[in-house]
Amino acid sequence: MEIVTTKNGTRGARGTKAMLWVMKHLRQRLINQHRKQGDKFRGMDVLYLTAIGAKSGEPRTTPLAYFRDGDGWLVIASAGGSVNNPAWYYNVAKHPDRVSIEIGGQRIPVTAEQLDGERRAEVWARVTAEAPSFLDYEAKTDRLIPVIRLTRTETA
Repeated sequence: MEIVTTKNGTRGARGTKAMLWVMKHLRQRLINQHRKQGDKFRGMDVLYLTAIGAKSGEPRTTPLAYFRDGDGWLVIASAGGSVNNPAWYYNVAKHPDRVSIEIGGQRIPVTAEQLDGERRAEVWARVTAEAPSFLDYEAKTDRLIPVIRLTRTETA
């Protein structure tokens, strides 16, 4: 399975190289903070997505808000309304079958699928009703914010 990557925009919040460096180096501290808060961030449930780096080939873990979707989970590649898609999105797009999540201390292998068309619109409406801050992110950028569905991978 391959995810066709959504293009970056021309308008949106822009992070400086210094800010991106700080975030990269504070990632573990953020993860520890979310864990102490019961895997919550701003009232939303948090999972820890691990994907293989698109460039480095190394595992990268990112805390993300998630939404249940039947037997799967939804994550949104909003990057706070940034002009660019988040790095984790490219990692998942390059290796959609080499992704795992951790929820409640349990590691779950998953496969990633990018939603589009009517299915994306339906899910986007549900997500933004539950978490209106995503509407603010959408207003900041002109890129289509990717919605990724994660489904448990069957193990042999």
